Amino acid sequence: MDTTATINNTPPDHIAIIMDGNGRWAERRGLSRLEGHKAGLENARRVIRHLSSLGVKYVTLYSFSTENWKRPDAEIKGLFGLINDVISSYIPELAGNNIRLRHLGHLDKLPAMLKHKLESLLSETSQNSGLTLSLAFDYGGRDEIIQAVKKLVKDRIEPDKISEELFAGYLFTTGIPEAGLIIRTGGEIRLSNFLLWQSAYSELYFSEVMWPDFGEKEIDRAISAFNQRQRRFGGL
Repeated sequence: MDTTATINNTPPDHIAIIMDGNGRWAERRGLSRLEGHKAGLENARRVIRHLSSLGVKYVTLYSFSTENWKRPDAEIKGLFGLINDVISSYIPELAGNNIRLRHLGHLDKLPAMLKHKLESLLSETSQNSGLTLSLAFDYGGRDEIIQAVKKLVKDRIEPDKISEELFAGYLFTTGIPEAGLIIRTGGEIRLSNFLLWQSAYSELYFSEVMWPDFGEKEIDRAISAFNQRQRRFGGL
């Protein structure tokens, strides 16, 4: 047995989650897809509290992808309404728990009221020093890389000056460490355009459990699985 590789015994500093299965969770219960999204948002709050209590420093939630605009207009409008309500009720909790909010992606397509609320919350929590919660909203990994390349070109960076470190500084996630663990719920086994650059050495954990049911015990199970992995980062 190789004894040179070490095994992590603590949660990674950064956990990213693809929160999948809200719609299917609702349909199996005879509920509307919107009820599934509502249950998913409520679970997100529980999970964030739990991860914060475990000492995780960064949490990134894949909330709405660039591809999700293909969904029915009624579902998108309903989801935005739910998020708008959650933001209003979540402000005291963010402040009380010293949580800093980050946004990954674009805000320009969002309804004006939701965009304003998100921008205000980003500003109000910018000085908080606890857990950093990043919402990947209207986000796509390929788009993020293209946007970074455009910024490099605009800044007229010479090709021989471009390094991995410099490139990472042009991504939406600048200042955030790469995710040690990426969790996907709902039974699908793919990244779906999420953190494509940043996931090069992330440990991946896929679960059949739908997101609204992926609570504290499931989070602990995922972290336990992470702790069993031997992470060599290309070495021996």
